Amino acid sequence: MRSAGRSAVVGRAGRRWRTALVGVLAAGSLLLTAACSGGDSPSWEGGGDTAGGASGAASAAPQLSTVAVTSPALDATDVEAWSEVKYNSEDPDNTTVTVTDAKGAEVKGTVDKDDNTWRPAQSLDWATKYTVTVATPEAQGKSNTTSSSFTTMKKPANLVRVTSFLGDDNTVGVGMPLIMKFGRAIPEKYRAEVERRMVVTATPAQEGTWRWISSTEVHYRPKVYWQASTKIFYKVQLKGVKLGDGWYGRSDLTVDMKVGRELIMTVSNKTKKMIVEQDGKVIKTIPVSLGKKSTPSSSGTMVVMEKKAHTVFDTTDEDPDGGYRTDIDWAQRITYSGQFIHAAPWSEGQQGSTNVSHGCVNVSEALGEWLFNKTLMGDPIKVTGTEEKLKNGNGWTDWNMSYEEYKKGSYL
Repeated sequence: MRSAGRSAVVGRAGRRWRTALVGVLAAGSLLLTAACSGGDSPSWEGGGDTAGGASGAASAAPQLSTVAVTSPALDATDVEAWSEVKYNSEDPDNTTVTVTDAKGAEVKGTVDKDDNTWRPAQSLDWATKYTVTVATPEAQGKSNTTSSSFTTMKKPANLVRVTSFLGDDNTVGVGMPLIMKFGRAIPEKYRAEVERRMVVTATPAQEGTWRWISSTEVHYRPKVYWQASTKIFYKVQLKGVKLGDGWYGRSDLTVDMKVGRELIMTVSNKTKKMIVEQDGKVIKTIPVSLGKKSTPSSSGTMVVMEKKAHTVFDTTDEDPDGGYRTDIDWAQRITYSGQFIHAAPWSEGQQGSTNVSHGCVNVSEALGEWLFNKTLMGDPIKVTGTEEKLKNGNGWTDWNMSYEEYKKGSYL
């Protein structure tokens, strides 16, 4: 019986010792937690009905969120008129982004869920406040919606005009480059950003690239000729975008156009003939006379740049003694320097056998009219075998080089 009594005493003492040890460990745990977590960034969720100061501090902690707007910054001002909204999300596939203007109207845009980016369909208004709301489905213990606001820049005093050579509803040939011009030279350091703001969508899809022709002109061409009947839509979003030295893009623009049938002209100096192919089939062989030795035609790939049913060629301003002034029918310009495809009834006896022109591609009156009625601006013409090579830049010479060479003119 005594041994049993001693066992009972030892048992009570043991329990008291263990209770004290647990109390010490608990106090140490609280000290460690307070030291590691930091008062500004609690690492636990508050809640519960436990009494004491620790419970009160936890319940006052900011609630974590599954989403956050990272750019533009909260209440940012002087934001560019064409600005993306970037955000973070724990559930990007199910995230929605809404941008509204000062009147609460929703701004049209698209969400790139892979890049966590919202992009406006068109540039934002000047000096306007916008509100961004990003939301995901509910997540336990975390907020699933956040809002942020920013204000766009005031309209700048120095604005650069941006124009497109082509317009809506144009139908062009398969060699037609897309041509953009700027009212002021664009410094090289800004050209990559300009290219990013010029987006070409072709249906069916075709690989292509921009190339800077000069500091004020940039062209776009596909890797190979446009496919016949291609639909092309391109947008240029440069409103409010920095273009160097305190200048900004003036406006946005869009163009919705299409490519017609495939028509390609091939001229051989050896045979003195032009082969006209439409959609892969030869539809006409035309005798030609090219430039004589003193004024040779250029060998290379050009495109129809301009068409005039009737015009006057006048070179007397440049050459008062040896110049000429002549009425011309069915003229189609192919270089800046003045080479055309045109009707030349005075050389019909030499067409197909002898070169007598001043560099142009001479055809008969009847075939000149026939060809004029068949072609579109942007139809390619390739001339081979003459004494002079076409100089790049003498016209729309986008096809007079390989695609690899052409891409070197891009800043992306």
